[in-house]
Amino acid sequence: MRKVYVVGHKNPDTDSICSAIAYANLKREITGKEYVARRAGQINEETQYVLRRFKVDAPRLLADVKLQVKDLDIHRIEGVEPGVSIKETWELMKSQAVKSIPVLKDGELVGLISTGDVAKSYMDVYDNTILAKARTQYRNIVRTLDGELITGNEHGYFVRGKVAVGASTTESMEEFIEQDDLVILGDRYESQECAVDINASCLVICNDADIPEELLRKAEEQSIVIIRTPHDTFTAARLINQSIPVKYFMTEGTLTVFHMDDYVDDIKDEMTKKKFRDFPILDRHGNFKGFISRRRFLDARKKQVILVDHNEKSQAVDGIEEADILEIIDHHRLGSIETMGPVYFRNQPVGCTATIVTQMYEENGVEITPSVAGLLCSAIISDTLLFRSPTCTALDTATAEKLAAIAGVEPEKLAAEMFNAGSNLKGKSAQDICFQDFKQFTVNGVVFGVGQINSMSSSELAEIRKKLVPYLEEARKGHNLDMIYFMLTHILDESTELLCSGSQARQTAQDAFELPDDEGPIRLKGVVSRKKQLIPALMGVLQQ
Repeated sequence: MRKVYVVGHKNPDTDSICSAIAYANLKREITGKEYVARRAGQINEETQYVLRRFKVDAPRLLADVKLQVKDLDIHRIEGVEPGVSIKETWELMKSQAVKSIPVLKDGELVGLISTGDVAKSYMDVYDNTILAKARTQYRNIVRTLDGELITGNEHGYFVRGKVAVGASTTESMEEFIEQDDLVILGDRYESQECAVDINASCLVICNDADIPEELLRKAEEQSIVIIRTPHDTFTAARLINQSIPVKYFMTEGTLTVFHMDDYVDDIKDEMTKKKFRDFPILDRHGNFKGFISRRRFLDARKKQVILVDHNEKSQAVDGIEEADILEIIDHHRLGSIETMGPVYFRNQPVGCTATIVTQMYEENGVEITPSVAGLLCSAIISDTLLFRSPTCTALDTATAEKLAAIAGVEPEKLAAEMFNAGSNLKGKSAQDICFQDFKQFTVNGVVFGVGQINSMSSSELAEIRKKLVPYLEEARKGHNLDMIYFMLTHILDESTELLCSGSQARQTAQDAFELPDDEGPIRLKGVVSRKKQLIPALMGVLQQ
């Protein structure tokens, strides 16, 4: 079952995180499928407090939704151990209908074997010591010859001597057969006895021939391996090279491999340069996961996402253009997100995405648990500044009160705890403060960003101002912005001091709010909402 990621914007606020968690839960309840909440950035202190308060784990970070190797159609196949015979490997390749197969040791890729390698093992001419050079296990020989072990240790290895066929007279055998050789024999007792007397390391008895008891005892005393096979001498001699372990013929060394987390764009060039049919895929621990081929790029499965609390490309998780957007649940102006096909897009003029999500619970008859109610209520309190923001509607207020009853909380008390947690920025750098709740916009080619901090304390806002004023120009240049603004919003006074940087930033703000040119600090009475009050005013000037 494919995952669907429910994610908010890059600088997530309480609404973005809580709505993602609640909506993912709703989708799971409705569909039974795997919807998971994710975050696209660092969680701020206010949101951390809310998650701790209602005992909910923070969503994991979703750094980007670019296509990765794990999104491709990976051909998952069974591998073989290095000691497995060529014959068994070939049979496995046929059963899986593959041209290449991985050679694995404890799950780790140590080599590859292809049909070409198998053909080479069959067709090339090797001398009669090849089995010993390859350190062939007796168990492989038994299996390859469809035989049975009569004496000896099947886990031992044939490591010295040559392979010989004892089809001549004993006199001739004594001339060319030496100690430690492997001898293929028929049912002639004198030939079997001759091989034992010479102290061959292994006897292969063909046609299921009998072996006298006294000869077996002597072979056991000399630790000689005896294998009996139903095949005739010719067939046994032809098959025995197929018992060589696959490691002797595999391709090893520096292999071209890719990893599950590799980006598709990063590996395309490498795949083009190499003329291999298949490329091995490893997980982060180096374990083999399967193969990909060039044609499987066509079957790449885009990551599926649902966006909440935004519909701006600049605010979306990186790589959003490569993702399959299924839904957008938002309460902001229409932004710049483009989709390949039609999507479910729910956008309502309310103060908080959580209000919309609550409606969707009710519409689908899904019970809201106390913890989910606490998250949704906190989101509404945060986005509406406890119903003081001009973005707040009667529906937001009624919804928050209903959720507070389910969660067993008092909105005013919860708001005070949340805002205190959110404005407690001790130990934070100017950069951390500036970008903890920051959004970027583009109008007529002008790129600007707006951050905001809400607090109930004038002295706390003054401390934040000291940190931010000398940093804003650095922040503007570092993020390639034409203008940067920061809202120091006093919740109880329902006012904002607007800090700004950029050659036209101050003039744009003065024009937007009709302020005199000799104005000192820009103080905006009644302005607390970035979305409904500040951004529309700035855009109105920039669009003229």
